[in-house]
Amino acid sequence: MKDLIIIGAGGFGREVSWLVKRINEVCPQWNLLGFLDDNQIIQSKNIDKYNIISKVDDIVNYPDAYVVCCVADAGVRKMLVERVKSNPFATLVDPSAIVSAEVEIGEGSVICAGAVITVDIKIGKHNIIDVNSTVGHDAVLEDFVTLYPSVNVSGNTLIKSGVELGTGTQVLQGLSIGKNAIVGAGAVVIRDLPDDCTAVGVPAKVIKINEKKC
Repeated sequence: MKDLIIIGAGGFGREVSWLVKRINEVCPQWNLLGFLDDNQIIQSKNIDKYNIISKVDDIVNYPDAYVVCCVADAGVRKMLVERVKSNPFATLVDPSAIVSAEVEIGEGSVICAGAVITVDIKIGKHNIIDVNSTVGHDAVLEDFVTLYPSVNVSGNTLIKSGVELGTGTQVLQGLSIGKNAIVGAGAVVIRDLPDDCTAVGVPAKVIKINEKKC
């Protein structure tokens, strides 16, 4: 079994610790050492029977451990990945997820319980596809994309790097969502969205342009 450390001990990190247990119940693969998190309040505590080992920069003490960054905020996740990039990254897929053989999944990505990923799809690095989300044929999800629970991405869509799609969002076929865009929960995207925007509603409308991220 390979040693694994989860970066981020928040709600999603704890959900991923459960995902790891589910993987190991089917086929033992991961020895989960615990969490690294910069929150001073939780240092040396236990979460779901796993220790908060230390802070993120102490990854240097575990040079051979695989890591997975489980912070839902795409921008924060990108910054944390830069801090631990000397380690190998784990790719985690829940046993109940339905993923065809025609799907490419980049390192560090997490696909949660109940997700359905159909055919000829490219999923980049360090993406989160949360519970019960679906991705249709020929879609491309670039790096550091977050699909919150029950998102439906239709076929032939392009979801650019750093996008966050809120819970229950629906994206119609053939559309493009620009880099670092944030789409609010329950939105229905019926037209292309630009980079660095926040969009909400049914249909989704841009309500502001955010400060550009790196």
